[in-house]
Amino acid sequence: MAVYERSYKRYVGGMTPQWTRFLVLPRYALKDVFKSKFFLVAFVICFLVPLFYAIVIYGRNNATVLELFPDFDLDTVLAIDANFFRGFLFRQFHLAFALALIVGPGLVSRDLANNGLPLYLSRPFSRAEYVLGKFSVLAVLLSAITWVPGWLLFALQSNYAGSDWATSNLRLVPATFLGAWACIAIVSLMALALSAWVRWRPVAAFLMLFIVFAGWFFGNVLLNPLFRVEWGGLFSLAAVGGTVLDGMFGLSPRSGLSVGAAWVSFLALGGFFLFLLHRKTRAYEVVR
Repeated sequence: MAVYERSYKRYVGGMTPQWTRFLVLPRYALKDVFKSKFFLVAFVICFLVPLFYAIVIYGRNNATVLELFPDFDLDTVLAIDANFFRGFLFRQFHLAFALALIVGPGLVSRDLANNGLPLYLSRPFSRAEYVLGKFSVLAVLLSAITWVPGWLLFALQSNYAGSDWATSNLRLVPATFLGAWACIAIVSLMALALSAWVRWRPVAAFLMLFIVFAGWFFGNVLLNPLFRVEWGGLFSLAAVGGTVLDGMFGLSPRSGLSVGAAWVSFLALGGFFLFLLHRKTRAYEVVR
């Protein structure tokens, strides 16, 4: 409107707290994600494993079901313990990676391809808040299929087995939460870093698969048999993640790696992806 009409007014509404501004990004990004029918189908499939584990817990604590297997020592064959929850979480890690493969490659690449990043950072919005906002999209989705159903399974078993079981297995609660977040962090940082550096979404998704399978092949197929060592698994994300989980749940590592070495590999890989993100998320880009 023309200035001489003097009918404009200054905004007098409430201001959004600065520490919550990064939540704008996941709010709109999640709306776009759930518009995809393909993603909805994949997201629903991710809950089939928790449903199966819930059925196992119900059957394990149901007298009628137990009578159907009189010759089996279910306390040994089907114990609801650290191995049970570790197995659940490790299987969900594979589904979490598949979900990140669908969502992650397009989170940052769209902003870079359409020059949207300078618009974000020209406002009172830091690079750290931008990365945190994008990270939150994957964190919410992957949490919904990892530690959240893991805690629900723990609550279900505690309801059937009683407070004595819950008290003696209380360490499973933080182990499930921290183990899930270790997976969420590394997978999310990988997806965001590749999305930032490779603007073509299919290529970024292919590189995610390549990193996982190439590391497994190089470590377990080439290094270990050729040099007769066990530390080749440090290049395999699955082996490192499984060893980290074993340490969380107080189990002996199954991969032959030490828990400390697995954590070093895990943190080094996460730091590398974070460095790639730091290098690419800038308000301007120098073209040579």
